Amino acid sequence: MSRFSVAIIGRPNVGKSTLFNRLVGKKLALVDDQPGVTRDRREGEAKLGDLRFTIVDTAGLEESDSATLTGRMRAQTEAAVVGADAIFFMIDARTGLTPVDEHFAALVRRADKPIILIANKAEGRAGTAGAFEAFGLGLGDPVALSAEHGDGFAELYERLLAALPEATAPDVEPDDRGRPKLELDDEEDGTELDLTKPLNIAILGRPNAGKSTLLNRLLGEDRLLTGPEPGITRDAIGLDLEWRGRQLKIFDTAGLRKRARIDDKLEKLAASDALRAARFAEIVIVLLDATIPFEKQDLTIVDLIEREGRGLVIGLNKWDLIEARGARLSALREEADRLLPQVKGTPVIPLSGLTGQGTDKLVEAVVRVHEVWNKRISTGKLNRWLTATVDMTPPPAVSGRRIKLRYMTQAKARPPSFLLFGNQLRDLPTSYQRFLMNGLRESFDLPGVPIRLGLRQGENPYDKRKKY
Repeated sequence: MSRFSVAIIGRPNVGKSTLFNRLVGKKLALVDDQPGVTRDRREGEAKLGDLRFTIVDTAGLEESDSATLTGRMRAQTEAAVVGADAIFFMIDARTGLTPVDEHFAALVRRADKPIILIANKAEGRAGTAGAFEAFGLGLGDPVALSAEHGDGFAELYERLLAALPEATAPDVEPDDRGRPKLELDDEEDGTELDLTKPLNIAILGRPNAGKSTLLNRLLGEDRLLTGPEPGITRDAIGLDLEWRGRQLKIFDTAGLRKRARIDDKLEKLAASDALRAARFAEIVIVLLDATIPFEKQDLTIVDLIEREGRGLVIGLNKWDLIEARGARLSALREEADRLLPQVKGTPVIPLSGLTGQGTDKLVEAVVRVHEVWNKRISTGKLNRWLTATVDMTPPPAVSGRRIKLRYMTQAKARPPSFLLFGNQLRDLPTSYQRFLMNGLRESFDLPGVPIRLGLRQGENPYDKRKKY
């Protein structure tokens, strides 16, 4: 577990996100030559030698009015400074010192935190000269670094040890005890649920659906940038939350528009980051604007989640703007089942990220769907169900030949995946396969999760007999 945190501070385009990615060992933060890519502050688990700590990437510091978007970005950066144990103050060594660097160095100095001055992009002659200029800030000796090429990290390690001697001291008795997985008491059925690990949740939706506002409400603080401007969020930001004793990690993502409408490079990067977050999540909340629900793009997002095999919960945000709510909710739930038959029974939860209405019910639904997503059904129950189902509704004969369904078992959970054994399964109609999957969903209470059905056909010993 991280024992301390460090915030990376500096004006736009000095390489803060590049350093962040280098320290976490992954390309988590979006990086581009265009200044101002990062908006929200992003946290990650950093590794530097034998040190493990939380690193916080922040938006570039700029002078602006507090009511503007850049002003709200600066407020997020200032909050990161307050919460950090130490600060990496970064300048661009190629550009050299600027008045903006000097102005914000004075602000950071007043934070009364250990400050490590980093002259990034210090490779080459121009970079070396700029690194020497950094002495003029009065923040101590600069660390000449190249975040892109990995140069100078040994010196950064030594400076971090000196800045935080107590926090960086090694543990005397590291605790490496593991905790067992949770097993259900049911003698037949089981689960792959592991309560020792945080539940990974991604929030997806169209721009301005209220994803960041909802997450701020769940966290109980203005942790993410919000505002009337669509497309504020760019990075997929993962934040930790404890809910009724359960550890959750929730990812806020950029709004997803139709691919044909995206012509901005940064929006393409942000959309790609959002889809990556969905692929690594366990449960995805698709947040709809209740005033204009089930647009084509919403259905496309749900289809993507189903193909990826993630659990699904639909949130109807801005419910406080809806009149005749009871009748409207019933109609929208019926519409969800009609438009999304592949995930029939998905929880549809009305809520308001602005007022907090319905947010507890949303998280309750997420936890329930996660349990279903991890569920294992015993082979005995499956085959008793299969026998009764086939007796009542046998598969249609193909070319006068009867299709025999002999046996079913669950191959895995996450999502629930079943194997069906029998003869002539290559001719089993897709409509009958859908009938079986719908029956599994209804009989074994599997709402909100995709279901996979694989077919295994026995070999005919008289077909293509081997010749000796």
